[in-house]
Amino acid sequence: MAARAGTARDVRLGLGPNAWQFALLALDNVFVGMVVGSERTVVPLLGRQSFAVGSLSVLLAFIVAFGLVKGPLNLVAGRLADRWGRRPVLLLGWLCGVPVPWMLLAAPSWGWVIAANLLLGANQGFAWSMTVTSKIDLVGPRQRGLALGVNEFSGYLGVALASAITGALAASYGLRPVPFIFAGAVALIGLLLVAAIRETTPHVRLEASLGGHDADAARPSLRHVFALVTWRNATLRACSQAGFANKFSDTAVWALVPIAMAAQGYRVGVVGLVAGLYALSWGSAQLFAGWLSDHAGRKPLIVAGLVLNGAGLLEAAVAHAELTWIAAAFTMGLGTALLYPVLLAAVSDVADPPSRGTALGVYRLWRDGGYAVGGVVVGVVAGRLHPDGAFLALALLLLLSALATLAWMTETHAPRRSMRH
Repeated sequence: MAARAGTARDVRLGLGPNAWQFALLALDNVFVGMVVGSERTVVPLLGRQSFAVGSLSVLLAFIVAFGLVKGPLNLVAGRLADRWGRRPVLLLGWLCGVPVPWMLLAAPSWGWVIAANLLLGANQGFAWSMTVTSKIDLVGPRQRGLALGVNEFSGYLGVALASAITGALAASYGLRPVPFIFAGAVALIGLLLVAAIRETTPHVRLEASLGGHDADAARPSLRHVFALVTWRNATLRACSQAGFANKFSDTAVWALVPIAMAAQGYRVGVVGLVAGLYALSWGSAQLFAGWLSDHAGRKPLIVAGLVLNGAGLLEAAVAHAELTWIAAAFTMGLGTALLYPVLLAAVSDVADPPSRGTALGVYRLWRDGGYAVGGVVVGVVAGRLHPDGAFLALALLLLLSALATLAWMTETHAPRRSMRH
């Protein structure tokens, strides 16, 4: 039952007893975030300036490719984690991620960039999923919100750092090769860290036994869990649609904000600063949001986060001055911070421990499927309405999502509700 060659006495729940492994997982997720963050500033501009991609729909194909892979592989990762364990899936994610920066560095065409983002989606789907799931395993139910806040903070701190650093490198040395050499070193370090990370499934067995669940009983089928998370359980349905809508907003920041700012004459360094501030506000505020949800509940923070996302998109629609772009990025980052770790915590509250990896995988399938659908929709809408109109349309979508969450979601934190009901 132990994660290493020990006994049951080695396995305890809580942040304190597992502080070192928890810290290693948080550090590894910094590097997971830095891999995807290295694209945030550079790749949209690479498409415009190096490959002369004129169509927004074609340009956003790299995000569509990312979402088409990441969403389904979140589900695959969760199922594999429940069967194989967390650590092998984390390692698989890093093996998919290491080639990505070098493919981008050498890409002779935009098609290569799209292909690299298929692997990036696999890296994020496997690796980020496992840092999330492993932290939940370690801390148990009492500190779940805090654990997820730390996990998402660490990941998006990495996104923020890499967005700003690659923007600065691109401003000084050009879009290639230096920013992608930096990203290649980041991916290699992330892979090497896996050697020090241990398996956490023994903690799942302990939590299941303490909660009266039989960890050795047959797990619910994938079809059963998929139906619960997608439509049968109203609270889980609310979480899935909220995560899906949030990724439309993030797609706009990833692709439309750099394009809109470049069209207004902003230098790549300023674009990188705005992208970095968005990720930094998102990442840092999640520490507080996760902790607060353990005390105030999940639902108020999720609804507030969707509303702030919509408000930030409205700011982006009218932004011309640098300070307005910064305010829009901060508002959207804060909104995402309030809901991002809390949605994961809410799903974890409802899911039974033995099938938690699968339930989180289904939720993250829908959440990150928003990249694939959002990339197509944002590209089409922006092509017809220009970025300003796309920002307005997306703001309306986020506000409708907030209303749906109010209608469907029941508070999950206390008392804990079983996925079987």
